[in-house]
Amino acid sequence: MGSGKLQPTFVLVRPQMGENIGAAARAMLNFGLDNMRVVAPRDGWPSESAVAMASGAGRVLDDAQLCDDLAGALEDRTFTFATTARPRDLTKTVFTPEQAMKEARDRIAKGQKVAVMFGPERAGLENNDIAQANAIISVPVNPEYASLNLAQCVLLCGYEWMRATAEAEPIVDVLAGTEMANGQEIEHLALHYQDRMQEAGFFYPEHKAESMKVNLRNMWSRMPLTRADVQMLHGMMRQVVRWKDKD
Repeated sequence: MGSGKLQPTFVLVRPQMGENIGAAARAMLNFGLDNMRVVAPRDGWPSESAVAMASGAGRVLDDAQLCDDLAGALEDRTFTFATTARPRDLTKTVFTPEQAMKEARDRIAKGQKVAVMFGPERAGLENNDIAQANAIISVPVNPEYASLNLAQCVLLCGYEWMRATAEAEPIVDVLAGTEMANGQEIEHLALHYQDRMQEAGFFYPEHKAESMKVNLRNMWSRMPLTRADVQMLHGMMRQVVRWKDKD
């Protein structure tokens, strides 16, 4: 039993509802994962409710392997993580999802076969299940409400797998028809405001004037201004000056 794909196998242990299996399949495919094994599902297999919930991710269920027990699901795996809210008195290395998926990436790159176990919805994995794992994935959640449903836990691990294996920027600035202002443009803006505010008597008292100008210039440098922003700020100051001159 096995897959040649360079990705971890997600093992759903005794899942209780077909809808949750389908939701887990959707979560997996969101992040490019399609290697699922299902261990002793309560409502049998195949599951119409799982297929209905999976929507466009039905192929994950079509290729899923049904296993009678956990030992059979893990028999060809060389490293297994168990997801649980707490270690449950077993001595294991505990990873966050982020750390675990980086570890999985590195092990798979070395030719190892990695599995991630997810427990049944009501109570999670039992100690007997966790004992078959090499390490634990524990999600840092609110200790007063540490309950994650099956699909949520699968989604978290899938997201971290994609982050670990893809060159993705965590933050992307979308510039709507403009680009970032350069140093010369920021300097011109700073001098414009400094000159107008000098005329308005803003830099007072005189012995603090230079430090105030430095602080103002520093403020402009800290702002991630686009060229459109700079043009608008110039226009605002010009309008204020025109309005004042009318009086």
